[in-house]
Amino acid sequence: MFGMLLGYQLPDIPGARWIAPLLGTLMYVVGGRPFLTGAVSEIRFRKPGMMLLIGLAITVAFVASWGASLGVVDHELEFWWELALLIVIMLLGHWVEMRSLAQTTSALDSLAALLPDEAEKVDGDRTVTVSPADLHVGDVVIVRPGGSVPADGRIVDGRADMDESMVTGESRPVARGVGDAVTAGTVATASGLRVEITATGDDTALAGIQRLVTEAQNSSSRAQRLADRAAGWLFWFALVTAAITAVAWSIIGDPDASVVRAITVLVIACPHALGLAIPLVVSIATEPHCRGSM
Repeated sequence: MFGMLLGYQLPDIPGARWIAPLLGTLMYVVGGRPFLTGAVSEIRFRKPGMMLLIGLAITVAFVASWGASLGVVDHELEFWWELALLIVIMLLGHWVEMRSLAQTTSALDSLAALLPDEAEKVDGDRTVTVSPADLHVGDVVIVRPGGSVPADGRIVDGRADMDESMVTGESRPVARGVGDAVTAGTVATASGLRVEITATGDDTALAGIQRLVTEAQNSSSRAQRLADRAAGWLFWFALVTAAITAVAWSIIGDPDASVVRAITVLVIACPHALGLAIPLVVSIATEPHCRGSM
């Protein structure tokens, strides 16, 4: 079909007619695997959605194409070109979605890297080096020039320009002095400070940011839920429409055409728009948040 569109013919060599079936089978087995496993999962949980609809379309196209290639069914059912196009478009949508999720994960890793590995805790007349995880509310720590605050706290001695871009996104340092609150992960750029710890662990602002990003990453967006619901309805609509098509053409008196058109309905019901549009929307919505959290 591609040759027909571009106006050329395949060379007349032995076995040339099996090139499309072999490559199509490779596309179905390798490229279609994510959709097939997802379809099985949706069947198991009795929740038809996007994966089941895609899996139905590519499976029907694959079986019909092999039947046409072997001469078992009408040659009009040779959908190798459509099968490859379906899989490529849907894989592109999945790549866009996975790329946005990977960027979110990278942002989480960058947030975690903002905390120092060690903190200098004031213990009487001396200082001891401890892990930030070992700090408690009320402890006093020393933050050296250029060092990061190990936990949320309040300045009890000193004054410094703080780089708070990880929270506010503002690159210009902000002057902080005695009594001002500082956030874990912010950097004292000019001079040292003594900070009394007011929150540690999961109670810090940085942990809250990480928690919100993780929840946003793990939860379905409104657009994704709407797409899954639409795909579920489209699955049943495709099956009913294919059945009506087969019955209608059989009544007309052309049973061969009824099979061709019923299978064609199932193939073209694959949700190209949902498969590409939703991941693109998720990607566009996620990337600014990833950049903001950096």
